[in-house]
Amino acid sequence: MDTLADGYPAIEDHAVIGDLHTVALVATDGTIDWCCLPRFDSPAVFASLLDARKGGSFAVSSPGSRTRQLYMPDSNVLVTRFLGTGSVGEVIDFMVPRHEGSPPTRAANLLVRRLQAVRGQVTFSISCRPAFDFGRQDHVVHVLAGGGAVFSCQAAGAELMLRSHQQFAVTGQAATAELTLAPGESLDLLLEWDGVPEPPAQGEADRLLRYTVAHWRNWLRTSRYQGRYREVVERSALVLKLLVYQPTGALVAAPTTSLPELVGGVRNWDYRYTWIRDAAFTLYGLIRLGFTEEAAGFMDWLEDRCRDTPAGQGLQVLYAIDGNPDVPESTLDHLDGYRGSRPVRLGNSAAGQLQLDIYGELMDSVYLFNKYGRPIGYELWEALGRRLDWLEKNWERPDSGIWESRGGPQRHTYSALMTWVAFERATRIARQRGLPGPISRWRQAAGSAYHAVQRQGWSADRRAYAGQFGASTLDASLLIMPLVKFAGPSDPRFLDTLDRIGKELVSDSLVRRYEADGSDGLPGSEGTFNLCSFWYVEALTRAGRIAEGRYVFEKMLTHANHVGLFAEEIGQSGEALGNFPQAFTHLALISAATNLDRALAGGSLP
Repeated sequence: MDTLADGYPAIEDHAVIGDLHTVALVATDGTIDWCCLPRFDSPAVFASLLDARKGGSFAVSSPGSRTRQLYMPDSNVLVTRFLGTGSVGEVIDFMVPRHEGSPPTRAANLLVRRLQAVRGQVTFSISCRPAFDFGRQDHVVHVLAGGGAVFSCQAAGAELMLRSHQQFAVTGQAATAELTLAPGESLDLLLEWDGVPEPPAQGEADRLLRYTVAHWRNWLRTSRYQGRYREVVERSALVLKLLVYQPTGALVAAPTTSLPELVGGVRNWDYRYTWIRDAAFTLYGLIRLGFTEEAAGFMDWLEDRCRDTPAGQGLQVLYAIDGNPDVPESTLDHLDGYRGSRPVRLGNSAAGQLQLDIYGELMDSVYLFNKYGRPIGYELWEALGRRLDWLEKNWERPDSGIWESRGGPQRHTYSALMTWVAFERATRIARQRGLPGPISRWRQAAGSAYHAVQRQGWSADRRAYAGQFGASTLDASLLIMPLVKFAGPSDPRFLDTLDRIGKELVSDSLVRRYEADGSDGLPGSEGTFNLCSFWYVEALTRAGRIAEGRYVFEKMLTHANHVGLFAEEIGQSGEALGNFPQAFTHLALISAATNLDRALAGGSLP
């Protein structure tokens, strides 16, 4: 594990486990250093990833050992191996999926850690030190006579139960223990949110492990993907499923907050919410693989947002996972931030921005769901019609764009492009299904947006589409043009743009979002954007440059971490930056892999 000099693990030195309500990040040294309970956007209970001293953690280690991590095949069950001199120990980590039909448990969340000696005697050290509400609330530790411990936080109104047959000691605000296991021996630790303080029943952990492994494998069997990149595609699908909040069908952009785009910088955001854009693109990826149940769940969530929004207003950019539009941004000034990257943010003020592109992503996902999932119903169609009425009147306004610029509204080419997508897809749905709608008006609006992109978004000086109307700065978001059928893959203007982006924004397969000119309203720089790198692969593939696209794609796979996960960005030294793991990146990987596969096999692309 690359433990940095300041005591923080590298962002990429983590795997993720989850129960379809929240996740935990497990570092390669066996430490759980991030977990919000009982759901994604709850206050963190373990957050040493954002403050090594105050954040709280659940550490299991074997002194003097080297470590390796892997997932059990076709699952989200994690194995951390401790390789000592003449000994091998393992910790098996998983959270029990919570959904209709899951085994009954008495706790809101259940995390299981099984310690076992595989070869030789293995000594383990355990330290469980929660820090309720991001370390803002104190707690009391009680160790139990029969084994285990209870962490009580009156201010949080909750208790965290550590159920085990192991005797613990109280060390400060932690429960600690050290034990040596003989070959074949094991110890189970069950951590529960509002559970019952009693040791595990005989065979309880075995039963939960069998159920959890079977759950993930049964889910993955519905995947239709059989291509050459099956392993990375299926890992991406598994992580996307982990990021779905089961009760509502909403999908978080990432399960973390404030992991920096530049270490020591201020570009630190809270991604534990549902962006219309990210969720719509992710739905596309899941539909491509055959996971229509998840697509249907998101459609239900989306229909509720469309119905809840008054007719004279537009949709928000993002919502809480339960649909709450109120996600005010604040800072946690008592936390140091990851390696000193402050501020640590809660909430996201981008919710109040105008980002007009979201309607294009929304309508594209509805079109695909209607085509490959199930026919949409009357109420959703009527609600979408109201949203399109609003867009027709407002699409020419300056906005903050796909990258959520904090430098003030501008006319973004990508927003106009996606306006065309919104009205073009609405027209398609209406015609294919015979649904009522003002088709002539939608066609006129689509035509106006199309001409605006061509006339105002094209830079004759750069021979490329620019990020903003009347500007000349390049923007990698425009790589999506052939993906959404705005431009044909051999369109001369698009090919010129592709070449220009390749020369100016791409370095060794890694793609920057845009040319940095200070107009985004933020100081400092950022890493290259993984989403854009996979869009670049797909653009090359569609342009017929298949060998080049394959080379770039396979180079990008070398930037995945040891278990196949991606953060938002890649830094100059190949390090992961930004929130982790990021749904948008894994969606783009799935799309690039499936279309590259098809092209390599000589097939036509959808």
